[in-house]
Amino acid sequence: MKVKDVMTPRPITVTPETPVSQVSLLLKKNRIGGIPVAKDGKAVGIVTETDILSLLTMPEISEDLWLPSPFEVIEIPIRELMNWEKTKDALSDVGNKPISEVMSDDLICIAPDVDIEEAANIMLKEGIARLPVVADGELVGIVTRADLVRGLGARYGDVEE
Repeated sequence: MKVKDVMTPRPITVTPETPVSQVSLLLKKNRIGGIPVAKDGKAVGIVTETDILSLLTMPEISEDLWLPSPFEVIEIPIRELMNWEKTKDALSDVGNKPISEVMSDDLICIAPDVDIEEAANIMLKEGIARLPVVADGELVGIVTRADLVRGLGARYGDVEE
């Protein structure tokens, strides 16, 4: 069985300029975990739920013990208020960022005529859950782990009958 037999043809795509907020809505609305990023019909990246969630990570708090001086006791609340304002601004700006700032652009693509076992090997080796399907330089589909499992299930179901 080939990738073209199990892939989703003409997948939902976004452009590099699409805001994070719009991509998040597309992921939720379509119940999918990733979307190819395309420009002029060519795959230029992919964005996943993990990429978007990475925008919300906060830096770790230092575990070093620190005791303030008397002057810093007054300064700390002011500094913390300023940090909170910066954090608030950063989080509110997340939705307006172009998806190109968080997408993965080191794409691993696959051709439609490749066997699904080879697609599964690539996904496992690379630790990825989806592959853009490209023919003659154009994005023609996307194949996910779930698509491959369904394809294998169909193949073995045919054998048992």
